[in-house]
Amino acid sequence: MTGNGIGGKTAQQALATLSDMTTEATPIALDELQQRVAKAQTYMREHQINAIYLNAGTNLEYFTGMQWYASERLVGAILPAEGDIIYIAPTFEIDSLKERQIISGNIEGWQEHENPYALFCQLLKQNGAVAGDKIGIDESTAFFIVDGINKQQAGFDIINASEVTAHCRMHKSANEIALIQRAMDMTLAVHKATASILREGITTTEVEQFIHQAHKQVGAPGGNYFCIVLFGIATSFPHGVKDPQVLQKNDLVLIDTGCKLHGYLSDITRTYVFGEPTEKQRFMWESEKQAQFEAFDAANIGVTCGDVDNAARTYLQTRGLGPDYMLPGLPHRTGHGIGMDIHEWPYLVKDNPVPLATGMCFSNEPMIVVPGEFGIRLEDHFYMTESGAKWFTQPANSITDPFGS
Repeated sequence: MTGNGIGGKTAQQALATLSDMTTEATPIALDELQQRVAKAQTYMREHQINAIYLNAGTNLEYFTGMQWYASERLVGAILPAEGDIIYIAPTFEIDSLKERQIISGNIEGWQEHENPYALFCQLLKQNGAVAGDKIGIDESTAFFIVDGINKQQAGFDIINASEVTAHCRMHKSANEIALIQRAMDMTLAVHKATASILREGITTTEVEQFIHQAHKQVGAPGGNYFCIVLFGIATSFPHGVKDPQVLQKNDLVLIDTGCKLHGYLSDITRTYVFGEPTEKQRFMWESEKQAQFEAFDAANIGVTCGDVDNAARTYLQTRGLGPDYMLPGLPHRTGHGIGMDIHEWPYLVKDNPVPLATGMCFSNEPMIVVPGEFGIRLEDHFYMTESGAKWFTQPANSITDPFGS
């Protein structure tokens, strides 16, 4: 089956159409990291938060540039409202952390037999924290770390640090938006190449393997960050089924994938037909596309996240879908924030009062599920400018010609 960009190429032919798209992408530099720290510290002083703990992972990287993984050992940093960052790590890892250190600050070590939570509390006190002070803990921190801190701390008011981290991270800079844009461009190119290799009998496993290799071909060193490939009835399961499927003529195809570029993520979904759609499938696909536009058109500065979700859901109701989360209809929120995490603040969900502001980035994916038959998800992202929303990628063209071939 060929035409409209769907089918007709071998995997090798499709890969040959792709090339490295990352040569002009610039990582986040030291000066921007310093601006992030300063913004967080200003907020903390204004809200009487003495310090926050950044656990190994996304928040640690966002504020310090330090790339490290969360494990059973405490590795992180104290970001005080005043003064320099203090890193905490097992003593035997200090040299490794020094190699990765971008934002300066002492690295305090603990030996394997010692209690790292006692060291954490001791460092807070040495930095001037006293009983009653608010100490924020990174919202992604595992419970065992929070529990360990609580057993050692004496009188601190332990709070969720997302008050600070979300305040900073939900508003993307021009540099961040540029990285997300390039990652989105890369994944859209991979989507187009993937559609071209489809054939009767191909398995979802084969398609997933191609997508991984294609993302490497466009410059993502780790390949795809995630990948969902669904055929036929399986498309009615938003996040997939446990067993592979085999593509048959006239199946719907749903592919949701993304990659990481210098710490920033892409996430695009396309749904189209391998053959000829039924009238019902065509109706639902057009409804999905228009619901995307209704959400996009509602996205203006000062409008709430909940209002954007409501715009998509209200439109779908005029098409006989829903209401609310009822099926056939939209079973989940309209969208999520994106940045260094695939899902982050803020969320386009019912009753969310957060107002849209410049620099916020969102997915727009008001999926339609018809239980036992099929699902349609079209997912593109937009970011907020002073004059309104702007697409990272243009929405799909049609159910039979998704990329406007």
